[in-house]
Amino acid sequence: MGQVMAYGEIARAAGYPGYSRMVSKAMGRCPDPLPWFRVVRSDRTLAFEYGSESYREQSQLLKLEGIHFEGNKVIAANPVDTLDRMLWGPTDESSLKEG
Repeated sequence: MGQVMAYGEIARAAGYPGYSRMVSKAMGRCPDPLPWFRVVRSDRTLAFEYGSESYREQSQLLKLEGIHFEGNKVIAANPVDTLDRMLWGPTDESSLKEG
């Protein structure tokens, strides 16, 4: 299951707080497919008009991954604080000391 984050949370985790609009632009310009449906507004709502086809698609994709909603807001399961942790998970400190 993937991590759901707001545009601003992604910018902050990448080391660029205050650049949430750039997240959307970077995602749109990326040549590889990205899990766009995991990105939500800062108030945890989906970025599309409620009830629209795009809204229903994003909602369905999130629900298929086991993401829960409270009303029209996404409930974050396990928030992360850095982009590295979001992409690679927690580091195993013991494996760093052995190498």
